[in-house]
Amino acid sequence: MKVLVIPDVHLKDWMFDSAEKKLSGDNIDAVVCLMDLADDWDRGFDVEAYRKTYDRAILFAKDHPRSLWCYGNHDVSYMWQLQESGYSGFCMPVVQTKLAVLKNTCGDRLAFVHRIDDVLFMHAGLAQDFVDQYAASDDIDEVVKKVNSLGPEEMWLDNSPIWHRPQFDGRTMYRARDILQVVGHTPVKETYSMDNIISCDTFARYTNGQVYGTDKFTVVDTVTWKFYEV
Repeated sequence: MKVLVIPDVHLKDWMFDSAEKKLSGDNIDAVVCLMDLADDWDRGFDVEAYRKTYDRAILFAKDHPRSLWCYGNHDVSYMWQLQESGYSGFCMPVVQTKLAVLKNTCGDRLAFVHRIDDVLFMHAGLAQDFVDQYAASDDIDEVVKKVNSLGPEEMWLDNSPIWHRPQFDGRTMYRARDILQVVGHTPVKETYSMDNIISCDTFARYTNGQVYGTDKFTVVDTVTWKFYEV
């Protein structure tokens, strides 16, 4: 299956327009959004940008009823009222309201982790030690189910699937020999693979607004594990 991955959005509502153009012309079978819809440099008082981004995401979820959505740290921070870099108390009511609408629209399609074939999609990355502590099971689907049931006490940790940075910390990843993980969260210049990780947060910006990555989406083949940017 070919999956188009929409990485961290951070108030770039136009990413959904771009994604729809790719979906219509590249023989894509499915789409997964790694979210972080909220927050960007120096935009904490731009309520309209928050509202516009979540409304566009909700419309995309309605127009693509099989799309999958993975909570990011910049989304659940508003659900749980846990402040972090970029958090906007001013825009919190809008984010909470719109997230509730997105959740109502998506149902189980909105979660921390989704599995397609032997590929796991999530915001940041699933470490083996996190699974051993909070979601231990020999069954992959049961692990996914347990992770998706966790709350802030477990998920607001450095090695959780919304915070982990496998690009840097060297932790052993969950079932590294037989499970591929597709993640965002950590900005990259271009999509690349490392061990059993495909890292694709390619739409990031520097603090001055300059483009950091390629501004291209990643397409992942969940059978061959090959990938490319579009």
